[in-house]
Amino acid sequence: MIAVVVLAMGASSSVDKKNNADDGHFKNLKILPSTISKNDLDSIMDGFTIGLGVRCGFCHARKKDTTQRGLDFASDDKEEKGTAREMMSMVHTLNTTNFNYMHSTKPDTINTIVCYTCHRGMKEPSYANLKPDIQKIEDERQKQWQQHGGK
Repeated sequence: MIAVVVLAMGASSSVDKKNNADDGHFKNLKILPSTISKNDLDSIMDGFTIGLGVRCGFCHARKKDTTQRGLDFASDDKEEKGTAREMMSMVHTLNTTNFNYMHSTKPDTINTIVCYTCHRGMKEPSYANLKPDIQKIEDERQKQWQQHGGK
């Protein structure tokens, strides 16, 4: 598994990254700050690929110029990219509103809920993705109940 993650990270860093503006900022970032570092952006994108079990082309469109290879990271041509933005906003709101117990002034550092929380490496989140974890919790509760005199 680790080898797969390392290979995926290596592949993502070798993809054409010429979507930077002349000033060094990334183009068309609507949720993430345009001043985000390449390492931070790559880390977030790697989290998406692992969390959803997809590759970059799931959200990012191919370049329209067929003489060029690679993805057009700035393009909004794929609906999945818009969905990813909506999910990022939702997760940020949930983490900030519901899980900022320490009242952090940097709520962007709260990562209680991440893509993997619901998706579990699948494109579509569903109960089936969560069922093994829910069953494990239910089994543990049953075991504790029986240990404390339950029948």
